[in-house]
Parts: sequence; structure tokens; C-alpha cells
Amino acid sequence: MTREAPQVAGGSLLGGTVAELRDDTLGAYLRAHRDLGDVVRFPVGPPGLRAYLYAVFSADGVQQILGTEAANFRKENAVYHEIRASVGNGLLTSQDDDYVFQRRLVQPLFTRRRVDGYATAIHTEAAATADRWAARADATVDVAAEMAEFALRAISRILFGADLDETVDVVRRCFPILGEHVLQRGANPFRTPRSWPTSANRRAAAAQRELYAICDRIIAERNASAPAPDGDRADADADADAGAGASEPDDMMTMLIRAQDEDGSTLDAQAVRDQVLVFLLAGHETTATALAFALHLLALNPEAQKKAQAEVDEVLGGRAPGADDRDRLTYLTMVLKEAMRLYPSVAIMGRKAVADTEIGGYRIPAGADVYVSAYATHRHPDYWSDPEAFDPERFTPEAEAARPRYAFFPFGGGPRACIGQHFAMLEASLALATLLQRFSLTAVDTKVPLELGMTMRAAAPVRVKLTPR
Repeated sequence: MTREAPQVAGGSLLGGTVAELRDDTLGAYLRAHRDLGDVVRFPVGPPGLRAYLYAVFSADGVQQILGTEAANFRKENAVYHEIRASVGNGLLTSQDDDYVFQRRLVQPLFTRRRVDGYATAIHTEAAATADRWAARADATVDVAAEMAEFALRAISRILFGADLDETVDVVRRCFPILGEHVLQRGANPFRTPRSWPTSANRRAAAAQRELYAICDRIIAERNASAPAPDGDRADADADADAGAGASEPDDMMTMLIRAQDEDGSTLDAQAVRDQVLVFLLAGHETTATALAFALHLLALNPEAQKKAQAEVDEVLGGRAPGADDRDRLTYLTMVLKEAMRLYPSVAIMGRKAVADTEIGGYRIPAGADVYVSAYATHRHPDYWSDPEAFDPERFTPEAEAARPRYAFFPFGGGPRACIGQHFAMLEASLALATLLQRFSLTAVDTKVPLELGMTMRAAAPVRVKLTPR
């Protein structure tokens, strides 16, 4: 039987669905899925220059794209090209042998044992956030802004160690500029060269230079203090025994510099910088979104909040949370997963089809831009009853086992699944536990508009009133 082309979403005669996707991407995806099914084509551009974007909403279709047929769906679209140009070719954007090599060297930094070692740094920043909240006179905070600051400081502490404060200031100023530039260029089919001296290009180039400079300086300092080569190891050991040696940094950047493949291959300074920038990008905005909406949803749902606090009190008994508590905070984990279901940080992922394929009975042609949307699939009525409701009980072990694997994919999936997902869950769990130990929350803002940047985030303050416990 001849495979059919998917149904086409509406749009205008002149521009197709360009305006709809630009103004309300998430709403456009939800409406297309509701009206047209699990595979939909979005026309973009004027007649004669029109292209089609393919959106896939079913769990089985997502599994094909991210999992079983991942080799046929590559990170070759305009947005990934712009990310590479802005923050380098790290794990997020690299492909083929380059990706395999990077993943092999970086994987040891994200084993469960290694990640558990970051718990103290996470709690240090979470406790500092709670202390700052306790000192506020008005007792109301914007959890979106607060969790963005917490997550940025936590990942910067883990990456840079003693260089925390300087790097936080640079990242806080420069990443939003680069993120906006990536999205504007990625969505524009008529991009001018980056070398043209437009105001946007100059502003982004200045932000990139500042980010690169601080990373390069810290890398050079770490390299200068690296252990002596094997030929000089005895002399270095003797100096250390005599008290001449100083303790070496053990931050993640230093571990990246020291990482070696089986054949002795290492990451050069540029490759280390690329990985660091990817970790900063993926490691603070995503966690910040998950935590902000978890706090917002608990503030809107007092019974769930009380249940989460009761578990925190029982498991911790008033002490600081540690890595060993992660698996014991089962309801808290369910709360976080339900927050990530409703508000996935990476709401849309794009790929480029290499060869013709079939998804859900529909033909996807070679060269097509194909998108999956966690935001839409996480609301698919075949997998989620009353999908807009907040219900952590959806994530009991029994409920999870009864759903298709890719009905829930906040960290992607398949061979390109997020390498830092255990780190993200540990960070979010420890931070949320720390804050719920000390405060009860009441929602001030009940409706939160959303926007798509490099990640999905709140487009307005997400205020909650704090009551010390």
C-alpha cells in the first residue's frame, strides 16, 4: 500500500503556518495533534518557496525518531547549526565519531558514584537560597528567577570550583544574548552571514568572546597546575612529600582536562571549553524550569505539598539531604516528574531525516525537518487521563510500567539521551527537599504564561508567598 503524506495544518495562503508557529508554537502543536492526529505537516513560507515541517506526537513515533531509528534522524537543522556556531560542538550538537569519542571521555564524570559526589555543592547553594529567603521582609519570591539563580550557581560551583562568582556573573549576562541570537537565526530562512556587522551579530559576538575568554583562562590555569608528566612524576612526588605540593582542583572542568580515552587521547582546550558551555547551557536552565514549576504546582496544590513535606520530614528528620536520600524521597521524585511532564524544559526537539521512512503509516521524506514535542506528547490522551491536571500519582512504579516508554521523555531518549539526567534529578530532589524543609508555599500567580527560548521557561514572574515552618 502506498504510504500517505500526513495531513496539513492550516495557515495562510501567503505564509502558511509561519505566524502561528512564531506566535504560539506550543498551542499550534496541541491544536494540530487534537485536530489532525499523531503525524502532521506544517506548511511554512510562501507558495513557490514553501517547505513542510513534520511533527510527530505518538510515543511509538517518538521512539522511532529518538531511539530505534535514531541514525536516520540527525541533528542537522538550522537551530543546531546556530548552537554549534555559538557555544561550540560539544555533546549536545556533535555527531558520528566525534560524538562517540566525546561521550566516552565525558561519561565517567556522570556515573552515579561521581554525581553523588556533587551533592554537597548542590546543598550548599540550596541552603544559601533558603537563607536568603528567610531574610526577606516581604516573604514573597519569584521562584522562576530564584531557581534560575540557584541552578546557575550550583552548576557553576561544580564546573569551576573556586572561580564560581566571576563565572556566574559572565554566564548570567552572556547566555541570554546568545540564546536569543540562536533562536532568531534558527527560525529565519534568510539568515545573513554572522560576519556581517549588524547590531545583533555584534552583540552576540561580544557575548561569545566574553564567555570563551573566561573559560579559556580557567582552562589555561588548570593546565598550568596539572600533574607533571610521567618522566617528572618522581620529582613531583618528592616535592609533595616535602610539603611543597598544593591540593589540586577537583571541579568538573579539571576532570574534563584530565579525561583520557583508552589510547591516551584527551580533549584539547577548545573541546573542553565546548563541553563546559554545553553543561552550563543544559545544566542550569533545564533544572531551573523543573524546580520553578514544581514549587509553583505544590503552591497550587496544598495536599500534595503537605504529603511532600511529610516525606521530607520523615526521611531527613531535620538534617541536610544527601545523595543517599535521593531514592528514599519517592513522592518528591513523583512531584518532580509530574512537573516535568506538564512543563518539560526541552519542549520541542528537531531532527533532519536522512532517508525516506514511515511513521504511523505516513511517509516522511528524506531531507524533512522532523520535530517531536514532549509538551504535546506529555498531554496525549491515549497515555494521560485529564492531562492538564497535576497528579504526582501518575508516576508510581505501576503506572510508569503501564505506559509506553516514550510517553514521557523529558531527557530525550535513545543513544542521544541526556548524559546528565541522574545529575539533574539529584540536584532537583536535594534542592526541593531543602526548601520544603524550611518553607510552606502559597501561590500568588495561578496562571503562568510560557515562552520558548533555548529551553521552555516562564514568560512572567512565578510568585509564591513563603511561610517559615
